[in-house]
Amino acid sequence: MGRFENQGVAFKGFAIMAFIVVILAGIKAASPIVVPFVLSAFIAVICNPVIDWLARYRVPRGLAIMVLMVFIVLMGLWLASIVGSSINEFSQQLPHYRDQLVEQFSWVLGKLQALNISVSRDQLLAYFDPGIALSMTTNMLSSVGGVMANLFLIILTVVFMLFEAQTLPKKLHFALDDPDMRLKQIDKFLHSVNQYMVIKTLVSLGTGLIVGIGLAIIGVDYALLWGVVAFLFNYIPNIGSIIAAIPSVLLAFIQLGPAAAGMTGLLYLGTNMVMGNVVEPKYMGRGLGLSTLVVFLSLIFWGWLLGSVGMLLSVPLTMIVKIALESSQSGGWLAILLADEVSLPSGSSGDDENSSADKQS
Repeated sequence: MGRFENQGVAFKGFAIMAFIVVILAGIKAASPIVVPFVLSAFIAVICNPVIDWLARYRVPRGLAIMVLMVFIVLMGLWLASIVGSSINEFSQQLPHYRDQLVEQFSWVLGKLQALNISVSRDQLLAYFDPGIALSMTTNMLSSVGGVMANLFLIILTVVFMLFEAQTLPKKLHFALDDPDMRLKQIDKFLHSVNQYMVIKTLVSLGTGLIVGIGLAIIGVDYALLWGVVAFLFNYIPNIGSIIAAIPSVLLAFIQLGPAAAGMTGLLYLGTNMVMGNVVEPKYMGRGLGLSTLVVFLSLIFWGWLLGSVGMLLSVPLTMIVKIALESSQSGGWLAILLADEVSLPSGSSGDDENSSADKQS
């Protein structure tokens, strides 16, 4: 009898894995439709608290949604034009930056020759090519711009989502056969996702503003472009700040020299330390952390599944999965595996010590 039960459990596990693979394959095949929908959902989650805040001052919900959408469209078009022109101008200036890079590294070549180490300029330039360092950020910005080409579809979807935001919790309760609103997990899940996305967006916006203003003061070219990159990549903790800092530090070294590159590096380091270790934990709390390994694996997984937009939204998507697992009784163990730190219940160690002492006595 146990043999048949084991076979049934194995078959059930295999069926669940096959079901997940089929779903992921379907999402990847439908990514041209899924990616704008996911982006619309995140924009709606971020905008919903603003709509609720305006509603408290007796602003009609429809009017608040339209005003906010017009503001977002105008800001998006303005940023897209500036970032697009900056990328095109940088591409045209790339040969000039390569020549400046060779001049900046002339002292490195002299030191290496003094040590009887012969390295050609072409070989050194191949390792420190600003075009290679910037390729990932420009490709990601271009991919995001390609998704934003469906701007009308995204804005229309966001508008309908915002109109449905008030009735969504009730629909979920009735769909899960809970008309009396007893399932507190649903409310906790929606509140946690909303809180995480809003706070993360505000922190990322502050990071982008500080980086952009700081780079403009230092004198680095395309400061607004690097501020937008810092804003987007701040959604990826740990790894994102490093990726965002590399091209601007390298450009500062090429354009202004080692001192400016050091100041740029300190700007990124200080901004991320303050915003990531002081501001964000103060308002978000430390209970929503992901381990560094999970952050890196989620970056690879969501990037493979949804492209560049998936890479930018990898941590928010993983956080939604983690919050959903924490809200369910059967998925709590998987949420613990995704977490950064595990805190034991208070008094558990003391109880174990007392019980062992009682046994010895």
